[in-house]
Amino acid sequence: MWFNRKILTRTVLLVSFVSLFTDIASEMLYPVMPVYLKSIGFSVLLIGILEGVAEATAGLSKGYFGKLSDVRKKRVPFVRAGYIMGAISKPLMAAFAWPLWIFFVRTLDRFGKGVRTSARDAMLSDETTPEHKGKVFGFHRSMDTVGAAIGPVLALIFLWIYPGQYRIMFLIAFFPGLVAIAMTFLLKDKPSQMQVLKPRQKPPAQPSVGFFSYLKYWSKATPGFRYLVAGLMLFTLFNSSDVFLLLVLKEHHLTDTMMIGVYIFYNLVYALFSYPVGALADRIGLKTMLITGLFLFSIVYTGLGFASSLVAIGGLFFLYGLYAACTEGISKAIISNMAAKSETATAIGFYNSMTSIFTLLASSVAGVLWFSIGSKAMLMISGVGVFMVVCYLGWVFLFRKQAD
Repeated sequence: MWFNRKILTRTVLLVSFVSLFTDIASEMLYPVMPVYLKSIGFSVLLIGILEGVAEATAGLSKGYFGKLSDVRKKRVPFVRAGYIMGAISKPLMAAFAWPLWIFFVRTLDRFGKGVRTSARDAMLSDETTPEHKGKVFGFHRSMDTVGAAIGPVLALIFLWIYPGQYRIMFLIAFFPGLVAIAMTFLLKDKPSQMQVLKPRQKPPAQPSVGFFSYLKYWSKATPGFRYLVAGLMLFTLFNSSDVFLLLVLKEHHLTDTMMIGVYIFYNLVYALFSYPVGALADRIGLKTMLITGLFLFSIVYTGLGFASSLVAIGGLFFLYGLYAACTEGISKAIISNMAAKSETATAIGFYNSMTSIFTLLASSVAGVLWFSIGSKAMLMISGVGVFMVVCYLGWVFLFRKQAD
């Protein structure tokens, strides 16, 4: 039976549903975000810089708040605060069209993601054992992505009735976020994570945590962690924001409705396959599944450089959904297995931080490449580059296995 209460605990279910409602709110806006930004005067290059800066903000805060979560031995306060920030950013985006305001609000949204993500992932890791982490992270990604499919459907219906009314959508997206916030108040930290004090005993002084102190984790991490993260960072350099894939669809003269439809299709594939892929990864190996996913990414980006029909585009986005199912939750499951339980959020935070910094570079470079040599060349460079990463990680995993 796919549902097992011993594996999918109350906390796993709550966290997964919080992510579902948050993604309904976020993904109502994501497919139309580049179109909205262009409508208020943003160039493709500026969109790339905006997304890169926003992701870098999320990444740096993921590292710091992951470390802080481990030091404070608490998860829930970070999870709750992060989702609150993400929810209130939605209506604020519609308040003004000033570039600086848009940068501020988008950064607030990503900062909230940074506050909550590492603590949330550590909470999921704390709820299971290494042999079931593929299932747990896969289930969470599945529920998260169901929300990512529902959101664009709601956007599609709204834009069909009220075409071009993007600002109203930002206000509507606030309500699923409120549901997510309410559900975070049902979460509780495990007693083992909290300081148990005797009556009248003062809590111990909390050690200070420097903003970049999580970077020290690299020097104490296992060689396997360093090899893996180095490869994933190289991959991130070739993996720009999905905003560029949506702009590729516009270049193929897809209407807003068709563009959102393709994005919904991708998210449905992602959602349907995340849990089965996670369960399969627990059986055949998390690393094998990760490499498979990266190989699919290489095929997708290379293929999009040549795709000329809606059928071909649909097939490639099907593979893109499989790629996401094979990598997003799996990479965090691998990393959590490599870290000591007391440093799970720090390890995941370090990885998330580095990923977002490299995403800043990747999205900015992708914007420059798109502007200077065109979208097809940018896609080809990404596809070939990721194939090189697949070869590197294949060698690393084989070499480490033989070395061990």
